[in-house]
Amino acid sequence: MNEVADKPLDIAGITYRSRLIIGSGKYKDFQENLAALETSGAEIITVAIRRVNLGQNSDEPNLLEVISPDTYTILPNTAGCYTAEDAVRTCRMARELLNGHKLVKLEVLGDQKTLYPNVTETVLAAETLVQDGFDVMVYTSDDPLIAKRLEEVGCIAVMPLGAPIGSGLGIRNPYNIRLILENASVPIIVDAGVGTASDASIAMELGCDGVLMNTAIAEAKQPVLMASAMRKAVESGREAFLAGRMPRRLYASASSPIDGTFF
Repeated sequence: MNEVADKPLDIAGITYRSRLIIGSGKYKDFQENLAALETSGAEIITVAIRRVNLGQNSDEPNLLEVISPDTYTILPNTAGCYTAEDAVRTCRMARELLNGHKLVKLEVLGDQKTLYPNVTETVLAAETLVQDGFDVMVYTSDDPLIAKRLEEVGCIAVMPLGAPIGSGLGIRNPYNIRLILENASVPIIVDAGVGTASDASIAMELGCDGVLMNTAIAEAKQPVLMASAMRKAVESGREAFLAGRMPRRLYASASSPIDGTFF
């Protein structure tokens, strides 16, 4: 197979082999989470500071005792925050818990029913966090203008939703994702909405730099097996993007030319 040059995924100065990021919620325990992480090949795991113990509760199991920050990049996120103020406070808490760790995933939600991002509060929080020295990966809507604004604010990666968090609906608006990609100079990572391996492949075939998922793996009947499927889907989707798909045609096109046939 002819190798096609591919730019690496670079996040905050670190190059990653895997373009898959997984979460740490909804697993039956930390051991199952670790097994899924190892099988997925992911090198980054995102953690909800408000929901997962990283040492803030000394009498509860600590995720970092099972999933080592020496092996994996821990990506603290602000899940459960509905205002810029709460999100900024949560990121600062994560920095204290993780000994000055600057890389965070920002999400500011609009309401509990849709978990759709509140883009106004997201921009405000992003501005404050960037000024405070954080490396901000930001969850947002699939609005190309908002995505570009967040890049201009200084976010190091923009993460538009494929569909609402935990819905498993897949990539609902690939055209907006393409518009975001056309205008981006930072990594674009689809975050939320993936339900199965084909959804991850579609995101990668569009040209996204990566995919972040949690529920699609954690709520599968066999999470570790689904983690394996997602790893392959992300890899094959990236290869398909690099290969360049054939054009779509309205009419048939013979696989073998008829010129030069013998009869």
